Amino acid sequence: MTARPAPTTRRGALPRAVAAGLGLLLSLTLAATLGPTAAPATAGGRGAAADARHRDQVRHLLRHLSLREKVGQLFVIEVAGRDAFTVSDTAKAVNQRLYGVDTPAQAIAKYRPGGVIYFTTRNNDDNIGDPAQVATLSNGLQLAALAPPRGIPLQISVDQEGGSLVARFGSPATQMPGNMALGAGRSAVDARRSAQVIGSELAAVGVTQDYAPVSDVNVNPNNPVIGIRSVGSDPALVSELVDAQVRGYHAGGVSAVSKHFPGHGDTGVDSHYGLPEVTHTLAELETIDLPPFRAAIAAGVDTIMTAHVVLPAIEPDVPATMSHKILTGLLRGELGFDGLIVTDALDMGGATATYPPDVAPVQALLAGVDQLLIPPQMDTAYDAVLDAVRSGAIGRKRLDASVRRILQHKLDRGLFDHPFVDPVAAVQVMGSAGHLATAQAITDRTTTLVKNDAGLLPLDAGPRDVLVAGWGVTTTQRLATALGARGATTQVLESGTTPSPAAIDAAVAAAPDADLVVVSTNNAYAVDTATEQPTAAAAAQTRLVRALLATGTPVVVAAMRNPYDVASFAEAPTVLDTYGYTAAQVESLVRVLFGEVDPAGRLPVSVPGPDGTRELFELGHGLGY
Repeated sequence: MTARPAPTTRRGALPRAVAAGLGLLLSLTLAATLGPTAAPATAGGRGAAADARHRDQVRHLLRHLSLREKVGQLFVIEVAGRDAFTVSDTAKAVNQRLYGVDTPAQAIAKYRPGGVIYFTTRNNDDNIGDPAQVATLSNGLQLAALAPPRGIPLQISVDQEGGSLVARFGSPATQMPGNMALGAGRSAVDARRSAQVIGSELAAVGVTQDYAPVSDVNVNPNNPVIGIRSVGSDPALVSELVDAQVRGYHAGGVSAVSKHFPGHGDTGVDSHYGLPEVTHTLAELETIDLPPFRAAIAAGVDTIMTAHVVLPAIEPDVPATMSHKILTGLLRGELGFDGLIVTDALDMGGATATYPPDVAPVQALLAGVDQLLIPPQMDTAYDAVLDAVRSGAIGRKRLDASVRRILQHKLDRGLFDHPFVDPVAAVQVMGSAGHLATAQAITDRTTTLVKNDAGLLPLDAGPRDVLVAGWGVTTTQRLATALGARGATTQVLESGTTPSPAAIDAAVAAAPDADLVVVSTNNAYAVDTATEQPTAAAAAQTRLVRALLATGTPVVVAAMRNPYDVASFAEAPTVLDTYGYTAAQVESLVRVLFGEVDPAGRLPVSVPGPDGTRELFELGHGLGY
């Protein structure tokens, strides 16, 4: 069995256990292949100076790489297990199913991929535990990638967007408020600082790239996959905060990925399960969808991720991921982007529904993609690309163009010079007291008071009986704890995403004995696209809120996810939006309830009326004290 890496003592140092032997060999191999190395690129991202500095090194690498090694660099794969060399039986079974090997290190050795992506529960990958473990895993993967004869460091990626929906690293990682909350706060400074905190924590555990920021403009209230992952519905606001986040991630020490090109903000289908269509005209595309991507490019973004969506205005029936007109014509040609293009996961329904596993990767490369993310059948995908190059379907120059960008990226980001991290330092960085305080301060500037018709808020601190009802086991408990800290006696009746009639009856029975009801909702405005009627969950949550309003006890409604929920119970006199349910967002909500902080957030989207047509609340609406 290959020796596992010991903890490093400083960033960029090889593990002590291998420094005298393999480490020396690696350094000699890299020196011979690359020549003198340079310092990492500055936080500004790509640039002509960095390109010129590394051009000769890239040329040397390309000459030495075999065809199989070049093809391997195109792939970003998932691996199972919390250690590169020793894994559980469950993780071993996953690696065997995916790649026919036991360990992550063996998967790296088999394919020599350009990158790895971390997950928690997906496919039982179980990569992410405490910071020291993740740092050690990252070191082990880099050690496997750097093995002779031609070691090339990995790009290690993760989806850590911030907020409650797409955050692979939970506690102790600092949970920032997320895109739509940042949109409500309307502060480029806060957006940049949020990304910098996330980036610095990821860098500390060996992650080199974050698949963020989401750059989609969410103009569809019934978008099933974007929602609060977007900054909002105003292209100018989205562009401003995307620019800030790209710079923040770079300042934090990781590269950024603007996604999902050419825009996923006006879809009614989740591309994880189907193939959405964006019916925007070219004029709408230019005014709504493209400005944030232009802003990201201007900010020096390293990578842009494709969307598995069809854009008939440019190329009907072809997903953007496989569209030469969209990726090469629009993104490369019109927008002038020369960084990396990575697919969204190729095992998503938006890709697999149209293209078999041996076709999708080839078509994506022909369209202009550089990196192939998580193909559903790795051996099939790898062999298909290899065969396409050997047959001439994919030209050698076309292959080299993508590999050149990948190598350039790794050199620009300093991965050759600094492939390893210090597990001890990772523990100190991730979830530090300063980062947690920053997260709370930023979050306190995002909560939006939508309605205060009865003048119920702010509340006075002191004894009162409060019924905490609605969605979220953790959310309702956190609410109760925060209310209790301010003198309240609480009763919690959590009713889930789809409150049953019995749960609604129980809440209604308890409400008259309370001085106040706080009820949380989650997607109470959601619509079933097949029937164009509220989903069962949305209808049940609406019934709960209305039944509580009918009891006569004062009710505060907290929309804990999408801000459109108020349209389902427009008669509610007191409504707030948090845009997520992190611990900091629950705390901020309660601080606003008691007037400890002013409700400074303003709606980053407009809210349609109950009929879905007229505007109930305009973009920018928000009340203060």
